[in-house]
Amino acid sequence: QVQLVESGGGLVQPGGSLRVSCAASRNIFTFDAMGWFRQGPGEQREMVALITRSGNRNYADSVKGRFTISRDIGKNTVYLQMNSLEPVDTAVYYCYADGPADGTYWGQGTQVTVSS
Repeated sequence: QVQLVESGGGLVQPGGSLRVSCAASRNIFTFDAMGWFRQGPGEQREMVALITRSGNRNYADSVKGRFTISRDIGKNTVYLQMNSLEPVDTAVYYCYADGPADGTYWGQGTQVTVSS
């Protein structure tokens, strides 16, 4: 069973930055893709950023130019650097991994709150 453990959420002021991390319990190259989704209060879960095994990156239009997804293969960890944060970015951020043969995995979520 794969475990995805997020960390790094918290409270930040508008315009601030935050980095969240997702540590996987196995080699991240075994996944077709990994990334981040978020779910705000009363909203559906939405894709924020994805990175494929080959390194291709996709972002939601609402975060392009502000958020950056990256990975550290040696640490089996994926990161989401969030800059110029806005109150609308407030949500629970979930790590996601797509295994080619064994389905998808989710982390437990980490709260990000943008407020003054």
